[in-house]
Amino acid sequence: MTEQILKNKIVVLGIIVGAVGGYLYYFWIGCTGGSCAITSQPVPSTIYGALMGGLLFSMFRQNNDTAKGDEKK
Repeated sequence: MTEQILKNKIVVLGIIVGAVGGYLYYFWIGCTGGSCAITSQPVPSTIYGALMGGLLFSMFRQNNDTAKGDEKK
């Protein structure tokens, strides 16, 4: 389990940053009327932020096969 987390540490960092960002968006900007599905409550806003952060940071993850120069032909 911890091996997978260490292997994907940039994605885990993105999830954490996104979750904090999602909650801060809810807290400071969120919809107060209740008509916004994501930003009217803290849990959906935090989950959405974590998902977006993980996806964004996963773009910067290096593939170990190509980083080492071991291309399969």
